Amino acid sequence: MSHLRVGVIGYGYWGPNIVRNFNSVPGARVHMVCDKNPAVFARLECQFPQIKTTTRCEDVTTNPEIDAVAVVTPVSTHFLLAKSALENGKHVFVEKPFTASVDEALRLIELAEKKRLRIMVGHTFLFTPAVRKIKELMDAGALGKIFYYDSTRVNLGLFQHDVNVIWDLAPHDLAIVDYLLGAPAQALTANGVGHFGNSLENIAYITLYYEDGKIAHFNVNWLSPVKIRLTMIGGDKKMLVWNDLSADEKIRIYDRGVDVSDPEGLHKLLVSYRAGDMWSPMLERGEALHGEMSHFVSGIAGGHPFINDGAAGLRVVRMLEASSESLRNQGRMITL
Repeated sequence: MSHLRVGVIGYGYWGPNIVRNFNSVPGARVHMVCDKNPAVFARLECQFPQIKTTTRCEDVTTNPEIDAVAVVTPVSTHFLLAKSALENGKHVFVEKPFTASVDEALRLIELAEKKRLRIMVGHTFLFTPAVRKIKELMDAGALGKIFYYDSTRVNLGLFQHDVNVIWDLAPHDLAIVDYLLGAPAQALTANGVGHFGNSLENIAYITLYYEDGKIAHFNVNWLSPVKIRLTMIGGDKKMLVWNDLSADEKIRIYDRGVDVSDPEGLHKLLVSYRAGDMWSPMLERGEALHGEMSHFVSGIAGGHPFINDGAAGLRVVRMLEASSESLRNQGRMITL
């Protein structure tokens, strides 16, 4: 196969970025774009006049000239579109969240295995220079044993009409924590509230509990007066702060912490505080989405595993579904 021929379904907010990046990756080209609104094709035809267009999804999913389909549509449509693509022998890239339910995710994974096809889920943050550096530091043991992970992702809007703030914003952070910690949480709780009568929460808090005592907390909010993208990771050796909105020094590592000793078996804990240097590592440059598209294309060509495969997408959907269950039950703890 000289080029991976890609069909893209959905050319609204994010679709143009998918098309642009697929077309810039060696070994791939976009063959056709589908959108139910033909007015969006004027912009596409100016940039990429060679790409065919259609308003019918089946023109993409059943097209014998297409090898892989990118689904860039609302989550409620992901399952049927990805299922059609897989049934017709196409690899699939599905935007986050993977599906609207665990059952749908399991069915797609099973179908892909049966057809010997590949699934990638659009967890684009895993390909940002910041997350890749944090993963490198954690895998090298620079932070030591991890105690906690704390994330804030808030802004004013954009309100969604089909999903609550957890399903809109939290997939990013749940995918990141799943990738960085490398082990699934054992249970979670979620609390939230909606203020506008449509039963969709616009403010929510999720807490994940891990087998070894780690805890992860997520604050997602559409009603913040300011935009914040801040993550703190605390270990017994070092602590890390990732401010994704910072123009420079996105990551800061602090040699700060607490040392506890229990002298002479007296069971009287002695606590001392460590306050050392702070340093900011250099980050690589590059667009995360381009890295993700490259990972998809090279993975299909070479057979290497995806870090954001269907199983990773399933784990995130499982946490999202459990969060919804916890919300419905006033914050009850849900076992994962």
